Order: sequence, then structure tokens, then C-alpha cells
Amino acid sequence: MTDQPSPRKLIGIAAILAIILVWAAFVASMSPFVGKWPVLVQAPYYLFVGVVWVIPLRPLIRWTETGSFRVRRTPR
Repeated sequence: MTDQPSPRKLIGIAAILAIILVWAAFVASMSPFVGKWPVLVQAPYYLFVGVVWVIPLRPLIRWTETGSFRVRRTPR
């Protein structure tokens, strides 16, 4: 017997896909402006926007796995 994925995991996957789609649409909508910039300015911009979308994923993945957005710290 296999375990069924929890609804939280399905919601998490849908949210991750939504974040990626919204971010990609935002970056694509900025291309008319960014395309006028010098290449040496475009490169760091695209490097930045290509990495920054990962930031909201960490708490989302934590919630998907544990049910909590925050790290639970154990007392010493």
C-alpha cells in the first residue's frame, strides 16, 4: 500500500509553479526596458532576477514538508 501525497504537498507544488510563472511573466514584461541597457548592465540584472525567485521558495518548501513556515528551534 502506498501513501497518498497530502493536500499540503499538492498545494505547495501548485504555489511553486505559480511563483515561477508569475516571476517569468514579470521578467519577460521588463525586457523592452532592459533590452535597451548595455550588455554589461543586462548581465548582472538577469543573473539577479534569475536567482532571486528562489528566496520565497525556502519557507514554502518548509511548509510543504512540515506544515510550518518557520524553523522550530529546540531549547538548549
